[in-house]
Order: sequence, then structure tokens, then C-alpha cells
Amino acid sequence: MFNKYPIICCSRIKKLIKMDNSDDLPPIDIVTYITDELQQTYRSTSGEKEKVKVLNDFLERWDDDNSIAKLKATNIEFESDLDWFNVSEPLTLEGLRGKVVVLDFFTYCCINCMHVLPELHSLEERFPVESGLVVIGVHSPKFENERTTSNILSAVDRYCITHPIVNDSRSALWRALGIRCWPSIMVLSPTGLPMLLLMGEGHGIFLQEFIGAALAFFGRQEKINFGSVPIQLSSHLHPASSLRFPAKIARSASGRYAIADAGNNRVLVMSPDGVVEHRIGGLQAGFVDGNLTLARFNSPQGVAFLNENTLIVADTENHALRKISLENEMVETLAGTGQQGNERVGGRVGPLQSLSSPWDVAVFRTRDMDMSFHLDERNVPEKSIILISMAGTHQIWGYFPEGIIWWKFRKFEPLCCVSLIGNGLEENRNNSYPQNAAFAQPSGLAMSKDFLFIADSESSSIRKASMIDGKVMPVVGGDRNPLNLFAFGDVDGKLSNAKLQHPLGVAHNDADNKVYVADTYNHKIKVIDTETNVVSTLAIKTQDGTPLIFNEPAGLCLDAEGKNLLVSDTNNHAIQIVDLLTLKARPFVVDFSKVDSTSETDAPQLPLKNAEHHILRPLPLHGKKKSTINFNIRLSPQLKFTEEAPQKWTIRTLNSALEVNKKSGCLTNGMCNLEAQILKKDFGNANNPLFTIEFALNLCDAKCCLMKRFVVVVNCEPNVEEYIQSHDVNIQVDHSSISS
Repeated sequence: MFNKYPIICCSRIKKLIKMDNSDDLPPIDIVTYITDELQQTYRSTSGEKEKVKVLNDFLERWDDDNSIAKLKATNIEFESDLDWFNVSEPLTLEGLRGKVVVLDFFTYCCINCMHVLPELHSLEERFPVESGLVVIGVHSPKFENERTTSNILSAVDRYCITHPIVNDSRSALWRALGIRCWPSIMVLSPTGLPMLLLMGEGHGIFLQEFIGAALAFFGRQEKINFGSVPIQLSSHLHPASSLRFPAKIARSASGRYAIADAGNNRVLVMSPDGVVEHRIGGLQAGFVDGNLTLARFNSPQGVAFLNENTLIVADTENHALRKISLENEMVETLAGTGQQGNERVGGRVGPLQSLSSPWDVAVFRTRDMDMSFHLDERNVPEKSIILISMAGTHQIWGYFPEGIIWWKFRKFEPLCCVSLIGNGLEENRNNSYPQNAAFAQPSGLAMSKDFLFIADSESSSIRKASMIDGKVMPVVGGDRNPLNLFAFGDVDGKLSNAKLQHPLGVAHNDADNKVYVADTYNHKIKVIDTETNVVSTLAIKTQDGTPLIFNEPAGLCLDAEGKNLLVSDTNNHAIQIVDLLTLKARPFVVDFSKVDSTSETDAPQLPLKNAEHHILRPLPLHGKKKSTINFNIRLSPQLKFTEEAPQKWTIRTLNSALEVNKKSGCLTNGMCNLEAQILKKDFGNANNPLFTIEFALNLCDAKCCLMKRFVVVVNCEPNVEEYIQSHDVNIQVDHSSISS
């Protein structure tokens, strides 16, 4: 997400530096040029050793480069009166001399900033504080609501951030350095000088390699401080109840409700009076298909009923579209690989199509537009289309359970997942042609008869798309300038004269054709007259007549009669039900008394019961030396690995007696290897295996593509005296079985 101040192009920076005119440049532009030059050289270099040499050469010449002379005069420091999280006392950059410091300039509304968090988590796992690295999140707010410390604390809790965070509410360090976009990652040397500035997401691998090279380089110079920092995880100000950061709510035709209980990584299905019938998923995040007890989600935000017994889930942090069958009591993945994608077109068969932070889902039904003649159109069956707000690519996508001919007689193949509306640019651009329109982090969807209403959060607007031809039109909020994503506020009114602040939820009332809005960062519920495009605030009160104070509400749903509105009061960890006639609210009590408490467990061995599993003969691992375990997946002649699709492996359980060098990755030519060492004599047995490794393979045969999941259970042969350096495990895979 770019701020309104453009950065000077690297070609001009390069020209000025070559002319020895770097004094004319702000320090931020010098760092930008240095970073750009290094990344271009790094990417154009093949071979691991050659890439390491590129990084070492950069570090060798970095301190002697005349172009950074101005950087040495740059004073980088936090203001002294800022609020901190996850530390017991404020940090200073002066006090962190000797550490390589990564400053992550972020704002918690930004989807790109959310995408960076897993990259930083992997970086911290590889290089803990004691290795010489410190990661600090510098929260630099876009919206007024994001300046408030308690709201940032909720975000830290929701996103499970464990590194130090500072609330730079006045964006002082942002302005002092000249940062221009979210996210921006600045790397400081042990002496506190800027070395790199990485803008946007997707730099995780490069950042890890650079940090590794920098720690080694400065370690050889004895400039690294290996001490600790006063880490103390912050606790949330409002203890969570049985719900934790609830997101979207959906209703079936019979009146059942489903809640995306995002903070608990689960979906709840309940009766109209709140009695929980199914609790699907678990407190532990995961990406596991299978029966309702064993399936796992990761921060699901959106949910919709396909029919009375089938739910569609936007499994946001798994970057996947999931289906829950209450009739068969099974969960399956419809689309998404479990890894964030960056495609703007799509079109592959669901499980092979990567997605990027799907945030909400809606179901639209229509007939084929194939121009066929029918005596009675009512006898032509309707087909379902699942619409997806793809927040990560700023688009609306569609998943097609059945083949259909739709807009402009375009044919969509069965089970494909494809971009429908939006070109992928982050803008508030309306257009008669769906692929020329643009969104800014669409986060909420609601269907009327002919329109899809969209909560476009980063443009702070509500928009709609015609289901006849895909035309995108304004409703309320935002600005007429499609590039202005800072037109937010709290003003009732018509079209762009009205102002919202980062709305996340919408709901359409079929009874009166009104649209209700969760104006999230204004902590209000508003209603839109769709005939006039006028929005007004609902003065909602408690039963005793006092104003009800919401905290970042994110989801809405009407009851079957359209007389009551359910609201996900997200940061208050509650659901409120509002009488639309009296505008009085009461808590919607979620009753867990009828659901079996054993249906939700976080035992790490759960995937074993869900996936086909195979127990290896015990491996003769030595008790004092490292051994390499090579897994080789061999396919039957009818199968092949799907090109470009990931072939993933993940260690699901790990005995405390064993140490391994990595816990997940992708197969290379059907192979992966682990370095393993037993740390103590009391190692695994049949009841407590040494480790379990799950493989998720994307395969094709002559007729179709399929996903194959299985788990290999690895035990150890006790009392091994002979040291064997390498163990080969060959696994044969066909359509129906595995063997080794």
C-alpha cells in the first residue's frame, strides 16, 4: 500500500550518485538505490555459492562506499514517550548497538503488512535474538483508529505477533526517514546505519539470506552483541470469552447460523437461538482436511451457506477456499494450496490454484447464458457460483462447482477458480468493464438479487457489482479520485460525500432492500438506502437505554425475517443482536453445552487419523552423531507431479529427544532430506514416535489432477552402536496406496 508521496525513480538516483551528487538526495533514496542494485545483482546470479558471494561483496564494500557518507549523519531513534508491546521496558536503537535490527514499518489494517508477518516469523525462528538479530515492528498508522494503543494491542494479539512493537502514533520515525509505503522493512547495521530498504511483500527468502550473511560478516569483525532483550509478551486488555475475534456470520434458509471464529481457528454452526451444533476446527491453527473433529483452519474470516448442510469458508491465512459438509461430516479444500499466491488471473482446477488472503465469500445462483431456446426458462436449473473477496490481490474471484456459461458467453470449467472483477491494482476505480475496475482490499460481500455489495476496506467505501455484466459502481464513501485511498472519516450522506473508515462487513436485507455496514474503524453500524445511495448511522443502545459501544465490528447477518441484525463485535469477542425496529441490542449468547468437549483438541498427532499413514521400519539412528534421512517419493507410471504446483512436506510431530534442521519445505525432484540427531536415550517408540512427516502432493494422471496426502511415521531402532551417516527412505505412491 503506497502513501501519496512517490519515491524518486532508481534511474535518477543512480545518475546522481554516479555524478557524485548524492548530497542532493535524501538518505532514503540512497538506501533505495543500494537495495535495488543489490537485489538485481542477487537475482541475476545463479548458484548458491555465487549468491552468497554477492552478499559478502556488498557487505565488504558497504562501509567504504562514498554514497553512504550521508547515511552516517542520519540519526535514527524512537521518540521517548511511545507505547511498546511485547517488551518489559521501552527499547532504544542506541541501546541495541551490536545488533542487526530489522524495522518493519507497518499498519495493522494493511493486507500486505499481514503477508509480511509469516516472513518475519520465519526470520526470527532462524535467527533468534541471541544470534544478534532484533526485529521491531514500527506501527505507523494510516487510519485515526489505528493510533489508539488498545486497538494495536488487539491486533498484536489477533495476529500472534511476538517481537517488540512500538506505537509510533505520530509517525515520527516514518517521516524522519522518509518512508513512503506500507510495508517497508529497513535493516540497520550493528552501528545503527541503514543498509537495506525493502518495500512491499515477498522479500522473505532474500531477507533471510542477507541477514545470515550480515550476522556472519559482522560476527567475524566481533561487532555482534549476542545478549538478550527484555521480551515480555503483552496480554490483551479484554480477556476473550468462548469466542475470540469473531469475523463474518452467515445464515441458512432455515435460520441456522455459522460464525467464523477467527481467533480460535474454527467455524461454529448453531441453531437460531445460539445452541452450538458443530464446532469445526481447533484452537491450534492448521491446514488439514478430514472429518469435522480433525479438520483444521487458520484464521477463517468468511463463511456462507451453499445449502442447508454445506458451508463455504474463506480460510484466510491458509489462503484457501474450504467446504464443510455437515451431512458427510467432512471438510475438504476446494481451492488454494496452503501457500500465498500472487496470481491475478487464475483458472486452474481448485486445489492447484493458489489464492491470496480470501476474506469473505458469497453464493450467487444463475442459469447458463448460452442463448439456448427453452420453452419454459423456469425448468432450466440454476447453477451456483461462489464469489470470493480476494483481499490479497484486490479482486473478486469466482469458484465454479459446475461448468457454466456466464458473462459475455464466457465458459467456465467445472471446479475452476478464476479472477472475475478487478485488475489487481489497489485503487477505488469503478468501470463498466469488470477487468478494468480496481478494488482496495475488498473484505466483505453481500448478495442481493442482481448485485454484489462489496466492503472495500482500504478505500473506505461500499461498492456494488452487477451480476448481469460485472459492471462496478459506487454506493457510498471513498473519493471520486480512484487513486485517493485516504478519503476516510465518519460522515453520513450520499455517495462520496459520505465518509466511512475501513469497513469490513456488509449485509443485504431482502425485506426492505437496505444494506447494513460494519463501519469497523468508526466502531459503528450504518445503513444504506440503496435507492438513494444515502448512508446513515444507527443509534444502537443496550436494553437499559445507554449507547452500545462496539469495538471494530467486522461481520453482519440478518435473521430469517429481516427484523434483527447479528453483529460480530470483534474486538469485544462477542455477538450482539440488534432489533431493527427499536435499535436496542442484547448479547447473542453462544451456548456450547450441547457440543461434545472432546470434539475440539489440539493434539499434534491429529493429522495421523485424518490422512493415510504409513509406519516405517525403525531407523538405526546413532545417539551422538547427526544422520541424514533422505525421503524419495516415487510415483507409479500412471502418475506425475503437477508442473508448477508445490509438493509440500511438513513435520507434524517431533519427539523432544530428536533435533532436526528444518520442519517443512517442498520436494525437489520428488526428494527431501533432513539432518537428525538424537539428544537423549529416551527416544521414540510405537506409542510415541520419533517424528511424523506429512506429504501433500499435487499429482496428475491422463484424465485429471488430484491431491495426495499421507503421513509417514518414523521410529528409531534402540541402542545403535554403528554410525550410519545417511538413510534412504523410498516411498512408492500410486492412486490408492503407498509403500516403502
